[in-house]
Amino acid sequence: MASAPSPPRVPKPKGIQPSHYYESFLEKKGPCDQGYKKFWAGLQGLTISFYSSNRDFQPLEKLDLRTFVKLTDEAPWAGSRDPGVHFSLVLRDQEIKFKVESLESREMWKGFILTVVELRIPSKLTLLPGHLYMMAEVLAKEEARRSLETPSCFLKVSRLEAQLLLERYPECGNLLLRPSGDGKDGVSVTTRQTLNGAPVVRHYKVKREGAKYVIDVEDPFSCSSLDAVVSYFVSHTKKALVPFLLEEDYEKVLGYVDADKENGESVWTVPSAPDSDPGPAPPAGGSKSLLPVASSQDKLPPLPPLPPIPSQDDNYVTPIADAPAADYVNQDGANQDVSSSGCPVVPKPKKLAKAPAKPPKPPTVPKPVPKGNNRPPARKLVGGSPQAAFLATRLGDVTAELQEKLQKRRALEQ
Repeated sequence: MASAPSPPRVPKPKGIQPSHYYESFLEKKGPCDQGYKKFWAGLQGLTISFYSSNRDFQPLEKLDLRTFVKLTDEAPWAGSRDPGVHFSLVLRDQEIKFKVESLESREMWKGFILTVVELRIPSKLTLLPGHLYMMAEVLAKEEARRSLETPSCFLKVSRLEAQLLLERYPECGNLLLRPSGDGKDGVSVTTRQTLNGAPVVRHYKVKREGAKYVIDVEDPFSCSSLDAVVSYFVSHTKKALVPFLLEEDYEKVLGYVDADKENGESVWTVPSAPDSDPGPAPPAGGSKSLLPVASSQDKLPPLPPLPPIPSQDDNYVTPIADAPAADYVNQDGANQDVSSSGCPVVPKPKKLAKAPAKPPKPPTVPKPVPKGNNRPPARKLVGGSPQAAFLATRLGDVTAELQEKLQKRRALEQ
């Protein structure tokens, strides 16, 4: 019988190559890195993505530019043979160092980063007309993208909650957008700064007029998007106002609190990177060596208890006499029991044998001899048996001995 035809193979969908404003090879060194690592990097929006190669679709790392502070150039070290060109990207909470192959590549990276962050084409960089045209296109794309999204500093909080957030987290920024208190489509801007040690809190109203946002100040200013409203406050205050960004920080290095053996004080300790997967944690105060993990195969069921060792008396049985004791009769009629053999009987160890088909017969016991007469009746022995011959010989010897003693006594009496 013919088998059913297998369904046709469907080719796996290939990943879509990410589109970037600008991309090239870039060497990066973070705060926790020992040296530079080479990546294929691409800039899209306010994010720089890092790939292992230009054929990858999923980035290994991402760098957020929303906390951008400045870009700086780094001069090569004295006596260094490194031909690379260095520059640094300073963010609000960290500083990232980069290395590129040429001066042109450094100026390109700096130009595109400043374009998407400040929403303007930089004028103090060494750029060619073709480079400036590329950045003008990127600026138009970035403005269109931001007009469709809400700024990160926009939070759905009340007026009082906005003040408390800016007061509690000053390191996250001092400018916050929130919904307007009148319930309309407008928004409000809350800022908090410090003047001579005293906090200064200000609130600004932004009206919605059609597709535009109008900042309600002495000289009203119209913006095409909420992101343009944020850019207006940042640029017109010489970057004294920083958009609020409540970050959720995650640690990159494992650490723990340990007691210093010398002075007993608590110190923050960073363990060295293990060579392999660690086993179970050692007990507190015990050895710090890794213990092997018991697998399911090692957990065998417990063995049954051994049977008790039998005593020597249990290994042996009391033998039964092969023949009953023989009775000997002397002249005075006294009974004497003499065993058939003078050697002691050695017990034999018990042997486990199969149960007999029929139970064994009990041993025969001789009938007791009545003591009424001085001379018991003689036993009838079978003449042909060896026992009868043996008894006859012994009786003859005893009779001869008695006759000899009787003759000696008679001779002494005479």
